[in-house]
Amino acid sequence: MYKTYVRLERVTGSVVAVKTNDAANRELALITWPGGSSLAQVVRLEADRAYLQVFAGVRGLPTDARVRFLGRPMQVPGSDALLGRIFDGAGRPRDGGPSLDEEMIDLAGPSVNPAKRIIPRTMVRTGIPMIDVFNSLVESQKLPIFSVPGEPYLELLARLALQAEVDRIVLGGMGLKHDDFLYFRDTLDGAGALTRTVGFIHTAADPTVECLLVPDMALAVAERFALRNERVLVLLSDMTNYADAMKEVAITMEQIPSNRGYPGDLYTQLASRYERAVDFDDAGSITILAVTTMPGDDVTHPVPDNTGYITEGQLYLRGGRIEPFGSLSRLKQLVNGDTRDDHRAIMNTMIQLYAAYRETLEKRAMGFRMSEWDGQLLRYGEGFEARLMDLDVDLPLEAALDAGWRLLADCFERTQTGLPSALVERHWPEPA
Repeated sequence: MYKTYVRLERVTGSVVAVKTNDAANRELALITWPGGSSLAQVVRLEADRAYLQVFAGVRGLPTDARVRFLGRPMQVPGSDALLGRIFDGAGRPRDGGPSLDEEMIDLAGPSVNPAKRIIPRTMVRTGIPMIDVFNSLVESQKLPIFSVPGEPYLELLARLALQAEVDRIVLGGMGLKHDDFLYFRDTLDGAGALTRTVGFIHTAADPTVECLLVPDMALAVAERFALRNERVLVLLSDMTNYADAMKEVAITMEQIPSNRGYPGDLYTQLASRYERAVDFDDAGSITILAVTTMPGDDVTHPVPDNTGYITEGQLYLRGGRIEPFGSLSRLKQLVNGDTRDDHRAIMNTMIQLYAAYRETLEKRAMGFRMSEWDGQLLRYGEGFEARLMDLDVDLPLEAALDAGWRLLADCFERTQTGLPSALVERHWPEPA
């Protein structure tokens, strides 16, 4: 029997307090009043009070509203009927389709038993050379995409959703503009990729608490698919919006703020989501790519700073490209030795030459005389940016490696690259 309470002790922002000793953390409640109703979630327990975040906000909410605790946390459907569907942050259909109530699963369950995890061993191919060649993505990896507002990170996520060689895509959007939601929907639908995708989209106009639920919904569904022996890629945007929603709720509840006003458990909250990435020993896998925008391009901002301690590298998106310096996949060495014999050599050599190209740009800007070698580096760097760094480039791994060899051959002599002779003999392209 669910208990019903008929008095709100306090209303602050979108948080209400109810005097009770029977509520559980993250438990769901239904609040009803003569003018409407709303779901709410317990976000804090203190002495004999439970604090609930009201999904629909508290405008018009009287203090004599009825609060009925439902005895369970927030749930989301876990059946295959989710595929091709888009929902909001509360699990309601955003695509005009029917509501689903099959195979309901609780949000924010326990993390996977370490005994069920295996060492990552399989590459996730994306068709993006700056990832596949230089920062290979590995199944069960958790990798942030550090960016600033205005960079094409949504376009990058859409390309990953279309091209990544996985079984399922779970998309979680937080604080998106409505146009961004339409862009994702139309892009995936137009390319026929929506049938393998599930979307949970919170827009900037939706209640704050729904933003906080999106990662948990996306990861709960991803885990259900992974347990069915499927390879799942979770794409999240934007984790800074998620952290800002946490800060808004913490301020409403008058919690003591930490760095720049964020709650003191920011690290724990982020880690509990990222650590859902897993490669099961007897089932599928969950890989997480999450956009984290950096206010003022400041990597020491609390959100990217904490994220860097949790994740296994990062991708920097600058100037509409994945920046080779600073971007890092700490797990790439587990897979790029098993792809093709020239993968690691091409990766190292091309980045070294690109670094030399950047130094040559500085020399030219300062008015130094350019040598023949500098001229070769300038041709190489421009070709590298156009043929491999541009986000419009779509090449399978092997084709990207071949493109790297052709670029080297166009700009340098064999002996100038420093590549092993055996690899040069096997892969150096013949003159056109």
